[in-house]
Amino acid sequence: MPLRRTSSPTRRIILTLFALAAAFSPALRAQDWVHIESSSGVDRIRIAAAGFKPLAADAYTQQAKHIFDSTLYADLNNAGIFDLVSQSMAPTATPGAPAELNLAQWSQPPCNAAMVAFGSISVSGGNAKVDGWLYDTHNSVDARVLGAQYTAASDDESVRTLAHQFADEIILRLGGGLPGVAESHIFYVHASGGKKEIWMMDYDGQAAHALTHLADISLSPRISPDGNRLAFASLGNDGWNIRIYSLLLGRMVSFPALGGTNLSPAWSSDGRQLAFSSSRSGDPEIYVSDAYGSQVRRLTSFKGPDVSPVWNPRTNSQIAWISGRTGLPQLYIMDSDGANVQRLTDGGYATSPSWSPNGQFIAFAWDRKYGPGAPGGQDIYVMEVATRRWIQLTHGIGRCDFPSWSPDGRHIVFEAASGHDSAIWSMLADGTGRRRLTTSGSDSMPNWSWR
Repeated sequence: MPLRRTSSPTRRIILTLFALAAAFSPALRAQDWVHIESSSGVDRIRIAAAGFKPLAADAYTQQAKHIFDSTLYADLNNAGIFDLVSQSMAPTATPGAPAELNLAQWSQPPCNAAMVAFGSISVSGGNAKVDGWLYDTHNSVDARVLGAQYTAASDDESVRTLAHQFADEIILRLGGGLPGVAESHIFYVHASGGKKEIWMMDYDGQAAHALTHLADISLSPRISPDGNRLAFASLGNDGWNIRIYSLLLGRMVSFPALGGTNLSPAWSSDGRQLAFSSSRSGDPEIYVSDAYGSQVRRLTSFKGPDVSPVWNPRTNSQIAWISGRTGLPQLYIMDSDGANVQRLTDGGYATSPSWSPNGQFIAFAWDRKYGPGAPGGQDIYVMEVATRRWIQLTHGIGRCDFPSWSPDGRHIVFEAASGHDSAIWSMLADGTGRRRLTTSGSDSMPNWSWR
């Protein structure tokens, strides 16, 4: 979804690139700055999350309250659009309903919140119920911004889901109409015992679990836009092939063996096509098929490997990919029929492109080998496609690779490796707010769901 500037009272987050003046030193001339800011230069919305009021005597209620409160606070804090009031500065009151809310407590120092989220939680008969509200603390006449009710089973993961739902409702209302990512998921590769399986977790690293149990090597998971099918590359008895896992059925579904080594599948944003790299003609080239592996057509034809295709999700009219046709791997784009090939990077060693949801930017891994940053180090960069301007987002946390944009375009997930340790991290799209999501030391190749 594109990010646009707005002058409305609610803020929209925009991703902007500012080039340094040409008068700067040659070492810095290519370096641009990416930052996230509120529209019209205003500050982020200052919001408070009150502890939800427990209403039932069920033994699980207090535990459910703790899970809900901590998850909601973390979701709002991770959103990248709020100035979240510290829990130490918030009033100790736990208003369970609008009649119990004292707006002045939340609008005045030390809290100084412009918005407050509050409500109640109860557990009864095996179900958890949440009533949540969002109020404008400076509008005593019509303070209500949001009111919602949620129910789910009374278990830890279901209660976390309720908090994610409420957080995403708040982010949707205050973030300029862009849905939040608290209910989204990340798919990745987990290595254990010499095997690599595809795993899935919530956007914040919670609820991690295995999807595949193939006891072989599986790589490059890519979830379909509807969230129902997972494409990935797997090494079986017949070599490397594209395989499909159905999340609806909870099992593998058929996909034809295409011949040669087949790697790095990528869905078009309408879910009708898959791009992938295949050596079926002898040299790794970029191919496109329909979603079922039929109607295969070849897009590239040049000596040197062509790998890691990804569609422009806004138009599906372009594909970015990595090619070694000039020596070291470089980032290229082309039309979806293989025409109008353009090289984007000017040297170094580029890998793993990911196109932003608005189609304006490509995140990728780059070992520049010269210029600013750490020559010889592999980090995550973002390039504006139209101008070829770029910004380095990571530095000093190990070898970074496999960036993937969040569905709102405000975050990027990626792999960082040091020695034998590899982990999944996330950050805001300007490189700030980095958080390590996995701790096993053997996780790689993340892919963020489309929604």
